[in-house]
Amino acid sequence: MPRTAAPLLASHSPNSPVPRAADSDRRRTNASVILRSVLEHGPVARSTISRLTGLSPASVTDYCARFTELGLIRESATPQRSKGVGRPHVPVDLDASRFVVGGVHVAVPYTTVALLDLRGRVVAEHRIGHDGHLADPSRVLARAAEGLAALLAEAAGAIPLGVGVAAGGWVDRDSGTIVDHPLLGWRDVPVRELLGARTGLPVHVDGHARALVNGERLFGRARGSRSVLHLFVGNVVDAAFATNDEVHHGPRSQAGAIAHLPLRGGTEPCDCGRVGCLQVELSERTLCRRAREAGIVDGVNPTHVVTAAERGNRVAVRLLTQRARMVGRAVGLLLDILNPETVVVTELGVIRREDCLRALREEVGDARASAVVPTSFPDSVLAVAGGSVMLDVLYRDPLGV
Repeated sequence: MPRTAAPLLASHSPNSPVPRAADSDRRRTNASVILRSVLEHGPVARSTISRLTGLSPASVTDYCARFTELGLIRESATPQRSKGVGRPHVPVDLDASRFVVGGVHVAVPYTTVALLDLRGRVVAEHRIGHDGHLADPSRVLARAAEGLAALLAEAAGAIPLGVGVAAGGWVDRDSGTIVDHPLLGWRDVPVRELLGARTGLPVHVDGHARALVNGERLFGRARGSRSVLHLFVGNVVDAAFATNDEVHHGPRSQAGAIAHLPLRGGTEPCDCGRVGCLQVELSERTLCRRAREAGIVDGVNPTHVVTAAERGNRVAVRLLTQRARMVGRAVGLLLDILNPETVVVTELGVIRREDCLRALREEVGDARASAVVPTSFPDSVLAVAGGSVMLDVLYRDPLGV
């Protein structure tokens, strides 16, 4: 965090050694750390924000006044007096009653649309099934826009700040494009352009593993961690890594593509010609196929396998715990490469069953097991993924949004 304050409105003489771009960056950074301090500690006194961030009291007061004017924060109705003496201070807190962000998560069988408040809490959520396996992107995004409009119509008085879109596959954040999603059959889909035209709102797009890293560091268990790895295991399997509050994207946002990493003990043939690639071994499609072969389910919904396990089906329990152990091997591999402080895993069995989480941690090993935690959003992970794309933009540049 910055240790010196930047004035909210700064000016420089022609001979100033500090360029205006640097001054703008500093103001943006200061605004970000102040609003995130309110998010994490609110209701909180301005003097406490100054102490936490290292910014001057005057600077904190100026930024808070601007945030109040914009409707992002509000003053507490009840002043507080420190230890009963001195002048009472008026704490500030996020105003989560006014603004929302839209969240869209595009999965293989369906799209999730949602509204989230400024604390990342899901206000409303709806799931829209795709018409076919290779869903037409224009139709999928049009229906997502319609779904968001319906949710906003029911959220009386809520003001949308923008829309975040998350998906698996190769997603280029800078261009707002899904470059390649093999399971959907999508290539070079201009999501930002298409959805922005439909909604009339700012649209930001990112991969769902990176989106969930941002959700975890803002609202979840990874808040405060110096380095975070997120592993997403669904039909698509991918990962994201963040250090010092920065998510690594790589050129054209290709970082985190781990689908074809070899997984020790894997037996599933992959379309690439090899055996045991991480995605084909761990995907929900493989889980459901194995469950069908065992006579446990007759469809492609992985939650039915979990339901069968909850009803005491031993084969279902075995399939889920075996999958969790293989996920643990993948986590161990990534731990060896990246050595993060915290590992967050989004995987159905790990989210729903203690025996699966235990199996995963056993595979990782006692020395590192405590670093591995399930997602902080077990009941709304896809909605949070979409919304977190937009909320990350907000908390990085509050005055810009």
